[in-house]
Amino acid sequence: MRTVSGLFDDYADARGAVSELEAAGIPSDDISIVANNAGERYSDEASGAAEGAGTGAGLGAAGGGAIGLLTGLGLLAIPGVGPVVAAGWLASTAAGAVAGAVAGGAAGGIIGALTDSGVPEEEAHFYAEGVRRGGTLVTARVDETLAPQAAAILERNNWVDPVERRRAYAAQGWTRFDENLDPYTSEEIERERNRYRI
Repeated sequence: MRTVSGLFDDYADARGAVSELEAAGIPSDDISIVANNAGERYSDEASGAAEGAGTGAGLGAAGGGAIGLLTGLGLLAIPGVGPVVAAGWLASTAAGAVAGAVAGGAAGGIIGALTDSGVPEEEAHFYAEGVRRGGTLVTARVDETLAPQAAAILERNNWVDPVERRRAYAAQGWTRFDENLDPYTSEEIERERNRYRI
């Protein structure tokens, strides 16, 4: 298995990528989505999706097949990131960290889950910072033979170029994710998004 990840500035693009990954035959259990929810931007969607699945707002609610990952969206708070809507294996790890089931806190849970699944630590810190700054992370665990197809799906759904974005973060003095920093406010997230709009 290989982990393929993409960061998105637009939540709708990330949703499209999740739907396309599922349509390509990647099981919902092997896909995760974590979206910054500052200002409760997606809270109604998370509540509605969970209710629609008859599950409440639990993070383990994502069923396979016809139900799909997005019906399992739940609400969670991550130190240094703030409120997120999330579903899937990565979200479950973060939820366990928040509950104290995983040592190192929720941010360590996300970074640890990514690195444990083969994502280099530098990339894991970049993805955590991207979510902190208002982005949405989509991660899929796929068979090695499906990795190029999964990466192409993420890229064609307007993912953030990780090399360019990391360079932009570094130009602002960023080196790695720090869970002790304050989460971005809605206003800071909007300024961050405007910085990268074409």
